[in-house]
Amino acid sequence: MARGMLEVFLVDAKGLNNTELMGKMDPYVLIQCRGHESKSSVARGQGSNPKWNEKFIFPVHFPKVDDPCKLVLRILDEDTFSNDDFVGETTIYLTDLILSGEVNGVAEEKVRPYNVLLADRTYGGQIRVGLTFTFTGEDTEVQKSCADPEEEFGGWKHSSLD
Repeated sequence: MARGMLEVFLVDAKGLNNTELMGKMDPYVLIQCRGHESKSSVARGQGSNPKWNEKFIFPVHFPKVDDPCKLVLRILDEDTFSNDDFVGETTIYLTDLILSGEVNGVAEEKVRPYNVLLADRTYGGQIRVGLTFTFTGEDTEVQKSCADPEEEFGGWKHSSLD
């Protein structure tokens, strides 16, 4: 399995569905990747066009059998006296980015807009995100199965006798 670090650059959003009856919403983003989750700052009073300009880093192990690598950005509106409101969600599939990073050492997806989908899967604005995957190596299981026959063990070289 490939191993690396995914940097997520959360820039801004525009045209989000305002969940507030009166006033502007206070949106934030929950970012999920491979069982890890981070939360952006709350864009207080910024309504449907918030700006974050934040960077998040996630460890990534890829590939997992029957589990495509994806990044889920869930936008919520912070409410003081009730549960936070769901604003929308974006899913970004990372397979191509990670495979490119594995080959080249680093792969970058420049900042670009992604469509935000509402709960009924209709269009609900856009969120701008940039991505960078940096390859850091292979997991030890893969290294062992592909081991060099002249690999060093504790300072001693191991070689085959054939």
